[in-house]
Amino acid sequence: MCTTQKKQKARPEWYAAVKKYSKPKASSSLWQIANTLIPYIALWVAMWYFHLTNLWLSLGLACLAGLLVVRIFIIFHDCGHFSYFKSKRACEIVGYITGIISFSPFYDWGKDHKLHHATSGNLDKRGFGDIWTLTVDEYKEADAKTQKKYRMYRHPLIIFFIGPIFVFVVKQRFVRDHTGDTGKASIHITNIGLLIYGALMFWAMGWQFLLLQFVVIAVAAVFGVWLFYVQHQFEDTYWEHNEDWTLAESALEGSSYYKLPRILQWLSGNIGFHHIHHLSSKIPNYRLEAAYNDSEIFQEVEPLTIRKSLKLITFRLWDKENKKMVSFKALKPTV
Repeated sequence: MCTTQKKQKARPEWYAAVKKYSKPKASSSLWQIANTLIPYIALWVAMWYFHLTNLWLSLGLACLAGLLVVRIFIIFHDCGHFSYFKSKRACEIVGYITGIISFSPFYDWGKDHKLHHATSGNLDKRGFGDIWTLTVDEYKEADAKTQKKYRMYRHPLIIFFIGPIFVFVVKQRFVRDHTGDTGKASIHITNIGLLIYGALMFWAMGWQFLLLQFVVIAVAAVFGVWLFYVQHQFEDTYWEHNEDWTLAESALEGSSYYKLPRILQWLSGNIGFHHIHHLSSKIPNYRLEAAYNDSEIFQEVEPLTIRKSLKLITFRLWDKENKKMVSFKALKPTV
C-alpha cells in the first residue's frame, strides 16, 4: 500500500476523534495558569522567607518548584503550538513569560519542536528536536570516534542529567546556525528577561538565589527530558523511511501513552497522553485526557507504566530488522 493510500485510510479513524477537542477554552487556560503560577510564586516566597534560617528546607521547596516548572513548560509548549488560546497574541505573551521561567526561548524552541512533530519516527529526517538515535547498522559502520561519541551521549548520566541541564541553562542561551530572525529575537528577549529576573532575585536573596534557582531548573530539566525520552524511545516504537512514514502511525505507534499517578500526571500537564498530542498538537493539554476517554482508538495503545519505563534506560539503538529498540548488548555476536 502506498503512503498516500495509508494516510487516507488512517485519517478518517482518528481525525473525527481529535477534532472536537482541538479548540482551547479561555477559562480552562486561565485557570490552569492560576493553579500553576500561584503555587510556584508561593514556593519562591517561602524559599525567600527560609533561605537564611533554613537553607535545607528552601532546597526542598526548590525541588517542588522544579516539578511545577515542568507544568509551566507544558503551558509554554502549548503556546508554542498556538493551541492554548484562540488569540495568537495571547499565546505569544504567555509563551514568553513561561519561557523565561523555564529558560526556553519561545520562537526558537518552537521551530525545532514543530520539526520534531513533522519528522518524529522518520529515519530520513532525524536531527531536529529529537534524541540522537542510530540504527544498529549505522553504529556498526560508524568510525571509532563517532561510536565513542554516541556511547557517551547515550550514557544515562549524560542523557538524563548533565545533558538536560546543559541544554536548558547554557545551549538555549545562544543563537545557532539555522536560527532565523524571529528565533534570534526570542533568544535575546528571553535572555534579557532572565537577566532582569536574576538581578532582582539576587538583590532580594543574595548568592542563595543562584543555588536555589539551579536546583529548580535542574529538577525541571531532568524530569522534562525523562518524559520526552520515554515518549519516543520505548522498545516497540516507530521508525520508518520517508516513503513509508505516516503521521497517524508515527503518533499511535511511535508516541507512548505514559500512564502516571494522578499527581505526576497533573505536574506533567497530561503530556503522558503523547500519542494523542502527536495526532493533533492543537489539542490543549487539559483536554487530552477527555479525548483519550472518548475514543477506543486511543485506548488501544498499551500504557507505559513507571515500572516498565525504567527498562527504557538500556535502549540505545534501533534494530531495523526486528523493528525494536535494543541495547548495546545486541551488537555482541551470538554463539
